Amino acid sequence: MIKKKILIIDDEATIGLSCKRVLERENFIAVYQENANNGLKEALTNQYDLILLDLLLPDIEGMEILRILKSKGIFSEVIIMTGYGSVQSAVEAIKSGAADYINKPFSPDELLIRINKIIRHSEIEKENIALKEELNISQGFEGIIGKSPGMIEIFSVIKRIARTECNVLITGESGTGKELIAQAIHRTSLRKSKPFIACDCSALTSTLLESELFGHVKGSFSGAIASKQGLFEIANNGTLFLDEISNISMEIQSKLLRVLETRKLRRVGDTDEKSIDIRLITASNRDLSNMIKEGSFREDLFYRLEVIPIHLPPLHERREDIITLANSFLESIRQNNEIRAKYFSVEAIKIIENYNWPGNIRELKNVVERVAILCDSEVIEGNHLPEELKVLPGEFIYSKLPTKWEELKKYKQRIQNDTVIAIEKQFLIETLEKAKGNVSKAAKLVGLQRTNFHALMKKNNINSNDYK
Repeated sequence: MIKKKILIIDDEATIGLSCKRVLERENFIAVYQENANNGLKEALTNQYDLILLDLLLPDIEGMEILRILKSKGIFSEVIIMTGYGSVQSAVEAIKSGAADYINKPFSPDELLIRINKIIRHSEIEKENIALKEELNISQGFEGIIGKSPGMIEIFSVIKRIARTECNVLITGESGTGKELIAQAIHRTSLRKSKPFIACDCSALTSTLLESELFGHVKGSFSGAIASKQGLFEIANNGTLFLDEISNISMEIQSKLLRVLETRKLRRVGDTDEKSIDIRLITASNRDLSNMIKEGSFREDLFYRLEVIPIHLPPLHERREDIITLANSFLESIRQNNEIRAKYFSVEAIKIIENYNWPGNIRELKNVVERVAILCDSEVIEGNHLPEELKVLPGEFIYSKLPTKWEELKKYKQRIQNDTVIAIEKQFLIETLEKAKGNVSKAAKLVGLQRTNFHALMKKNNINSNDYK
């Protein structure tokens, strides 16, 4: 068991040293500081579970030390030591963040009872925080499910930028959940009580998009029978999310850049400018760096948008999340529909995990919804799943050829990815079989570091124990 560390700060050596002896007899690590400034310096190391702090010190008052510790985020619990005449001050100390106080003189038993109570309470609190964090990971961060390293890192970034106003650019394939990330950023920000407005820039023509974003005045163009607020105005004081930002024309890019630089906009056909205060989050499934090289996207606008970049990995790169997501979608469908399906069979889980999901989360959700509604039993079996999910990696089915060029490109990419995955998996299996399940030996056989070999095993859901 790890020993608890306690710091004692008291200018009365008799009391300080007595406390130290009592605590050390009870297997605590006790450090005594007679000088208040030295005691504060020691407390700021943040390595103590608890601090016994005298209220009346000659150099710097105990209350001032307490305020400094709390302002610096020191996690140590504090018990104030005070005389009977200073009870009111002790109560003030409790209000300022002290865990408890103890009146002088006190007996060793009384001291130990107070300390053990506070330490136990602190341990329970830490356990609850840990359980809550674990629960948040399993239930999702701001409604987004993910326990893979890539998603945990994204959640960490969102927490770090929560109280900032910086623009964010989210990149990733279609269907990876970019709007959900944008909503999570908004909900954790200082603007969470203000509007979150989303616009798909690929859904409108350039003329309509300009009016949609910046608004227009009556008579500014044919069909403008009344003045209209743009999304920038509607989202004022809140967050504006522009999806598929790569689809906006160079003309609108120029106007967007001006709005970001001046924080003012002019409606189409208007002469007056209006001040706006928004946080802008944009998203793209295309590489804007390549578009800059091609001359189809402004470099100066790109740097305005990409203050904080967030890249969402495709679903096949976060396989740890696939079944968790599938179960979440199934539960959601069950809550909104009268269906029999409750679980996925082992075979179904294996098929779902091995499929490459080129359409990412959107495709997974659609498949789960379709299968759950059509399933006539409580368990979703492998035969309930669509045939395209069961295609062996690298297998080509002529009867299911795509009919459109875009579909063919995606199909070719999926076959290529699945083939690489299949080869990689077989490579690992055969190596582990040769090494009889010994990971270190297997890594050495193929010329890899053990950590890299183990990472590949985890990525492919391979357990070395299966080959011992």
